[in-house]
Amino acid sequence: MGLMEILTIALLVCFFALMIGVGVFTRSRATDVNGFVLGGRSVGPWLTAFAFGTSYFSAVIFVGYAGQFGWNFGLASTWAGLGNAFIGSLLAWNILGRRTRVMTQHYDAKTMPDFFGKRFHSKGLKVAASLIVFIFLIPYTASLYNGLSSLFGLVFDIPYWVVISIMAVLTGVYVIFGGYMATAINDFIQGIIMLFGIAAVIVSVVLQNGGLVESMKSLSQVEGDAGWAGAYSSFLGPDPLALLFVVILTSLGTWGLPQMVGKFYAIKSEKDIHKGTVISTFFAIVVAGGCYFLGGFGRLYADKVTMNPATGKPLFDTIIPTMLSNLHPAIIAIVIVLVLSASMSTLSSLVLTSSSTFTLDVIKPASKKEMSDKKQVFIMRLFIVFFIAVSAVIAVVKDSIPGLTFIAQMMGVSWGALAGAFLAPFFYSLYSKKITKTATAVCFVWGCAIAIVQMVISLGKIPVDGWGPFFGYIFKSSINSGVVAMVGGLIIVPIVSLFTKKPDASIVDDAFSSYEKTITVKAKDSLGDEEETEESEAATEA
Repeated sequence: MGLMEILTIALLVCFFALMIGVGVFTRSRATDVNGFVLGGRSVGPWLTAFAFGTSYFSAVIFVGYAGQFGWNFGLASTWAGLGNAFIGSLLAWNILGRRTRVMTQHYDAKTMPDFFGKRFHSKGLKVAASLIVFIFLIPYTASLYNGLSSLFGLVFDIPYWVVISIMAVLTGVYVIFGGYMATAINDFIQGIIMLFGIAAVIVSVVLQNGGLVESMKSLSQVEGDAGWAGAYSSFLGPDPLALLFVVILTSLGTWGLPQMVGKFYAIKSEKDIHKGTVISTFFAIVVAGGCYFLGGFGRLYADKVTMNPATGKPLFDTIIPTMLSNLHPAIIAIVIVLVLSASMSTLSSLVLTSSSTFTLDVIKPASKKEMSDKKQVFIMRLFIVFFIAVSAVIAVVKDSIPGLTFIAQMMGVSWGALAGAFLAPFFYSLYSKKITKTATAVCFVWGCAIAIVQMVISLGKIPVDGWGPFFGYIFKSSINSGVVAMVGGLIIVPIVSLFTKKPDASIVDDAFSSYEKTITVKAKDSLGDEEETEESEAATEA
């Protein structure tokens, strides 16, 4: 056994022991629904910010997207990372954070479908949202295993299904034990690993190519598919419009994803929102910006990357592993733990979201008998096992049967479907009294319809070049159609609301009364921390 294997095994054993230990330690916080799903709504800024960031960035970004977009756009792909930081994190926290926390607490809503049902007094919307989450979140969960086999192949000669099984079982153990709090604490630990791991990998790869200046110089001489030297080291890359679509999809999409927005439900106080905003943005700059910056040097390894004989393009999941293959054993060991951290943190968030949504929004309403908190938590734990098992099986089947394109396409469109369906109605519901139930339903249909059309086109390999410049470009890829689904929803919801039955005034007033509750200032400006309230009372007495 070589040095690389010994270092990797040692780090993995310590890592797995720590993850399980946290799950056991936090089990007392997961005895009721509020504690299991939201950590008692008392999670601090560091844990919430890291939970947000690690749920955002999985192994897909490090292995898949960094390789793919770095190859296609060069160093300009770093714009996607900066977009993730300033649109997907900074703006998301500032625009959604406080209002989400206030209104969901007012309704005692624990999931996004529950929020829609209570905000519009509609069981239909609640059930529809639950089904959308169930259908599209599972394939998205299965995609988290992508790239693990190529990275583990650098160190171990073990079957892919073994890697998936180990990751799935260990993630399930700590989530089942400790619920949201275990997930949040482990996300923090995993986030620290990701921060230092990304920094170490970037420095190592750049030094491997003679330093930053030499690496940039070498990249500037590459023509590649662009046909002109300097394209992959230029400010906007060889295809600025395609890059813009990538930035929008990967950045704005977080505003409508249930597992991302759910982090705002649990944050503890007003000051924690401000701290969390800064921490989350910094995390995204380092992790997302670093991943895409690293991928931008992928063209320097063009002679070593595994190519797809059918398309003549590289297998994108092999680009980053190829870049890392000659690094020091200690760096490779850190990368293995880094990728596992990224995958397990996102997997835990997704399965917790799926299980809580299905239990609270489907099983509980359908039950004829009253369900105790203990029974609800037990059912959620069963569904965590179920969702993890299904995602693992899907990933194994997809890998063993390459021709099974349905699963791959489902993975590709799931992000766009969820964000396209939920982003606009959720955002407008927090800010506008005029948004109608019908407009929300139409947006649900719109987001899912775009995703399904894209999947049919991709599965059937239907040529879209003859559809005209507009529709041809929209359905050229799931990235483009996902952006259209999200942006289109932001236009459709207010327009449909103008021409459909207005919501009952009492329903709207009840929703927005949560913002008007006076603490020291209105709740839409402050959550009203206990410390602030005590200061206000002291000032009044004086």
